Amino acid sequence: MTTAQHLAVLDDEPDITHLLAGYLQAQGFRVTELHNGPSLMALMRQDPPALVLLDLGLPGEDGFSIARQLREHWRCGLVIVTGRGDAIDKVVGLEVGADDYVTKPFDLRELLARIKAVLRRLAPAGDTGAAPAVAAPSVPAGAPVAVRSTLRFEGWTLDTAARRLLSPAGQDVVLTSGEFDLLAAFAQHPGRVLSRDFLLEQTRGREAGPFDRTIDVQVGRLRRKLDDDADQPQLIKSVRGAGYLFVPPVTAG
Repeated sequence: MTTAQHLAVLDDEPDITHLLAGYLQAQGFRVTELHNGPSLMALMRQDPPALVLLDLGLPGEDGFSIARQLREHWRCGLVIVTGRGDAIDKVVGLEVGADDYVTKPFDLRELLARIKAVLRRLAPAGDTGAAPAVAAPSVPAGAPVAVRSTLRFEGWTLDTAARRLLSPAGQDVVLTSGEFDLLAAFAQHPGRVLSRDFLLEQTRGREAGPFDRTIDVQVGRLRRKLDDDADQPQLIKSVRGAGYLFVPPVTAG
C-alpha cells in the first residue's frame, strides 16, 4: 500500500483552502491547510509536503518572498495559485522558481492535472509510489534509481534517474522540476536549435502562447546556475527568431 502524497495549500481565505483540500483529498492526497507564511515554514520543518499551492495575495506578507524561501531551503513542487494574472507577476513567479502558475478562477480538474504533472516531473524515474522526502535540497540517500543514461557535459553530470545535477566540483545543484526537464531536453539534443514551442512541449506538455515567456525565464535561471555569463552565454546560446542551442558536446553512460 502506498502512502498518500502530502500537499500544502496556503491561502488567506479559508473557503479556498477548504474547497481545495476537500477536492484533493477526494483524489487521494493528504492535504494541510495553511493561512500564513510562518505556518508553512513550520510545516516544512516538521512534515514537508511534496508540493505547495501558494497564493501570492497574503495580507501583510510577500508571496514571492515565501516562494524564494521554499526554493532556497527545500526541494518540493511549487504551484502559484493566485488572482494576480498580470504578465509581470507570472514572469516573477517563474523567476523565483515556481513550477507552474495558475490564475483564479480556475478549473479544479485543470489544477489537478497541473499538480500531477509537477509531481511526475519531481518523482525519480521508475518510482510510481509516493513522492520522496523533500525536506533537504540534496537527493535522499537510497532514492530509487532506474537504469538510464547519465549525461555529461563540460564537467557537469546530469543524472536523469535520480533527477540530480552535479557541478564539475561534485556539488549538488538544486533545480526546480521545470529547470531539470529543460536542461535534460537540451542535453538530449546537443548541437541542435530547439524552438520555444518544442521546449515547452518537452517540459510541460503544452504549446507556447504568443506571449508565453516560460522557457525564456527558465533558460535565464539555468544560465545563472550553470555559471554561464548572462551577457556572453557559452552553454546555452540564443538563436534569434529560432530558439536556443545547447553548445557543449554531451556524452552518455
